[in-house]
Amino acid sequence: MEIRTLQLSELHRLSDINRSESIRVGYRQQGEQLIPREVDWDVPNWSPELGSHSVEAKHSGLLKLADEAPDTVFLGAFVKDRLVGLAAWRPRLTDTMSELAFLHVDCNHRRQGVASALCDEVDRLAIAGGLPAMYVSATESESAVGFYQSRGFRPTATPHPELLAKEPDDIHMVRQLPSHP
Repeated sequence: MEIRTLQLSELHRLSDINRSESIRVGYRQQGEQLIPREVDWDVPNWSPELGSHSVEAKHSGLLKLADEAPDTVFLGAFVKDRLVGLAAWRPRLTDTMSELAFLHVDCNHRRQGVASALCDEVDRLAIAGGLPAMYVSATESESAVGFYQSRGFRPTATPHPELLAKEPDDIHMVRQLPSHP
């Protein structure tokens, strides 16, 4: 697997990633507490039609992020020249916190270290930049929340107001980063 920076012109390759997933446990956030609940969500691949879960909508969202925060870094994980994971790191969400703004891994490449490798690179960039904390607004699925918790993220009682307004059902988490070596 190769991890490399993506150019804006490559973000359309998001369509290589199959985002499908069957979710049976979801969470609701109440302050710093997570409340599990049984769910029956079968998340399909990106919709070929226009809509909030289409490739076009996600591609436009990534371009908007790059426009609003031009220092955003897009990372791709490749296996044999196929994009199997994509992460977006926004270096300055606040003066002291960066944001893992986007992370998707192809369903056939999950639990194989792709998300960890992308996050390791994001951590390296954040630590090198001297940023003490990182924020993530995570999908409320057990797999997403569990992954972020395994990396040291914890629910925050004080979510970022704009991100909370944008993703009110997400699980808003923060992680303190180690200092630069």
